[in-house]
Amino acid sequence: MRLRPAFVALVLAFTPASPLPAQRPVQSPPPAPTVTALTASDVNAWLDGYMPYALKTGDIAGAVVVIVKDGKILAERGYGYSDVTKRIPVDPALTLFRPGSVSKLLTWTAVMQQVEQGKIDLDADINRYLDFKIPPREGKPVTMRNLMTHTGGFEDHAKYILSADSAMIPPYDAILKKSVPNRIFAPGTTPAYSNYGASLAGYIVQRVSGESFYDYIDHHILEPLDMKHSSFRQPLPLALRPLMSKAYKLGSGKPLGYEFIGPAPAGSMASTGEDMGHFMIAHLQNGAYEGRQILKPETAEMMHNSPLTILPPLDRMELGFFETNVNGREIIGHLGDTQSFHTSLHLFLKEGVGFYASFNSPGKAGAVGALRGAVFEDFADRYFPGTENIAPIDPKTSAEHVKAMAGRWDASRRTESSFLSIASLLGQLKIGATPDGSLLVPLPGLNGAPRQWIETAPYVWRDKDSHMRLAAKVVDGKVSRLSFDEVSPFTVYDRPPWYKNAGLLVPLLLASLSALLITALLWPVRALVRRNYGAALALEPRALRAYRFSRIAAIAILAALTAWALWLTIALGDLGNLTDRLDPMLWFLEIFGAVAFVGGTAVMLWNLWTVWTDKRSWQARVWTVVLALSSIIVLWTALAFQLITFGTHY
Repeated sequence: MRLRPAFVALVLAFTPASPLPAQRPVQSPPPAPTVTALTASDVNAWLDGYMPYALKTGDIAGAVVVIVKDGKILAERGYGYSDVTKRIPVDPALTLFRPGSVSKLLTWTAVMQQVEQGKIDLDADINRYLDFKIPPREGKPVTMRNLMTHTGGFEDHAKYILSADSAMIPPYDAILKKSVPNRIFAPGTTPAYSNYGASLAGYIVQRVSGESFYDYIDHHILEPLDMKHSSFRQPLPLALRPLMSKAYKLGSGKPLGYEFIGPAPAGSMASTGEDMGHFMIAHLQNGAYEGRQILKPETAEMMHNSPLTILPPLDRMELGFFETNVNGREIIGHLGDTQSFHTSLHLFLKEGVGFYASFNSPGKAGAVGALRGAVFEDFADRYFPGTENIAPIDPKTSAEHVKAMAGRWDASRRTESSFLSIASLLGQLKIGATPDGSLLVPLPGLNGAPRQWIETAPYVWRDKDSHMRLAAKVVDGKVSRLSFDEVSPFTVYDRPPWYKNAGLLVPLLLASLSALLITALLWPVRALVRRNYGAALALEPRALRAYRFSRIAAIAILAALTAWALWLTIALGDLGNLTDRLDPMLWFLEIFGAVAFVGGTAVMLWNLWTVWTDKRSWQARVWTVVLALSSIIVLWTALAFQLITFGTHY
């Protein structure tokens, strides 16, 4: 996450030991910010001092930065290498990077061109444009406006998201029809980022325009904007392949293969920094680039200024773009990530300035995530500073609000119908309080330390050392929803139902696994001890069968959980593996897991009944209860998070 130094030091309210009310000290006005003129010479010198060191310390192979101003490219800089082995430097005019989800902005621009022509109605049921059906949710259809604001209500899907093998990725329109994600929210109510929704929008452009998506983008966006070194096509056209940057995990590591994106309209573009500068200029110049109009001024204005307000005062979704406001400036943009490339684009609308940065590796410990945010905020603070006086509310009220925020929170961007829903259990946001009563959120700053949150308005917090804000929605006196800048336009957090709450379930699950593991390990140990001393297990045949089967059940449950853990490590660790080639393994896991979890629980209950009806020792009775409860808790987890389900769409 991003962390920025240099905010005015705060004077906290002091409560005297007297019956008089606490008085907030008078705060001095913040000093006037130093304004640096945005010129080519200054920004080039600033970037040249900033970027090489950042790439070196982060072990990032290469980067490109482009800045536009007043309809012209002001600066375009390449840093590091597009091919480390051959020492080929990044050329901002010729080296292609993968901007990931920033590609969506071209897809959304294509949508708005069709809106201009009357071929798409932003508020109509999208089924009128499709040759397959998107079902309604709570009686409400999905509209193009919902797709553009990520409020279509789709759960997240990971299969076919990307692969290094083009043969394993079906055409994007085949993916759309093959696996329609479940709807988990009513349209328009909840931001939940959706690659499927953006890809669906690209297919609608194809359907209403009569051109293939790729031809349409070429003819109506890339060509008029003179983006000669850009393409959504996969694999790349032959002429562009020699210009493509290698992809890396670490700059010091080996290059990775080309990433083929399944939902192509959502992220398959390859482009140079200079070409992306042309795209930024068009959006900053009322839809025009060097006299060629790709959008009418009123359409560009609609796209840039149609905010969906969910959690004020946090950043919001516009139509395809989202707000990235800093220092009181009206800024819209987008971020983009593949496994290797990481990109950000920001448009300062009133100032006529665009900022684009892209990196070809995540770097050491994901260093690029913090760097991408920091370089944008540092740029904004240098050339477009603001005077932001952070005044805290009274400590007593703030402490009460922090207490109301405490607990577990589930992201709206999630899966609910497949095994990937287990990510919700593993990734719930835990909010608590520091020893002094301040908000504690697991969102470390650039230095890795916890952020220092200051409540500046009821249920609105500001990180003392950066521009990040966090806010919550209160309904009937209870905090029901929250989010924070950087994700607030497209992701919110709600409280999970009690039966999915990690605060309750994780301790129970760990205790259950411990009991099952002890049982599985002690079974052979006790058998060896009895053999050594020539002692027999003094149980009746019925009780002996129940005893042995209960131990086999414990081993089966543990084996199924271990297999799922290995699968999830593959699935969540490398999205490129999530293709049809893993379907046989998934079917095995689903069947074996169902037998182990359901059958194992049945065996444990049978063992419980057998031991208690035989009036065995109290120790044996207690342990059978522990084993039965342990298997029930594992089964509960498997059912709640779809480890017992059948299918290969996820």
